[in-house]
Amino acid sequence: MPDMIAKTAMDRRVMEIVEPVIADLGFELVRVRLMSGKTQTLQIMAQRADGTIEVDDCAQISTAVSAALDVEDPILDAYTLEVSSPGIDRPLTRLKDFDRWEGYVAKLETDEMIDGRRRFKGILAGIEGSEVLIEIDEGTIGLEFDWISDAKLVLTDELIRDVLKGRKDAGQIDESQFDEVETVLDGPEEET
Repeated sequence: MPDMIAKTAMDRRVMEIVEPVIADLGFELVRVRLMSGKTQTLQIMAQRADGTIEVDDCAQISTAVSAALDVEDPILDAYTLEVSSPGIDRPLTRLKDFDRWEGYVAKLETDEMIDGRRRFKGILAGIEGSEVLIEIDEGTIGLEFDWISDAKLVLTDELIRDVLKGRKDAGQIDESQFDEVETVLDGPEEET
């Protein structure tokens, strides 16, 4: 079975270290990726069971994960740790994600060709056993979860609206928490 949470051997090693730490804090691991570049970046995506996560939660996870990684030291070269939410156009890495996001547009990619194609874009139609159901132009099809190598939600107006509507703090701004706003008009300067 392909592991979309941690694809490479190094990602899986890091996952073995950080997943119990993240779970002890009350969060679920969504994805681990060690990305190369000028400096490597270790990206860890996490969330609460209800799909939420706040900036302070990311900081708490970062501190705890850093300590565990310092002890185990699985990554030989220097790297930057990045702990974040999965975002609105989130990766779908677990079978339950496809059920949770039923009704939304997603892009799925398979390792092998299926009916002459590897990429599928359509509306998620839930799961049936170990199959991910997706409504594409030809109709609703089922793809075995094990066949899927990559999947993510597509950013749509509907997705943005529903995610923002679902946030407990959406539309509830406590203005007492901010300084007074001063409007400065930027116009032509007067000559003296």
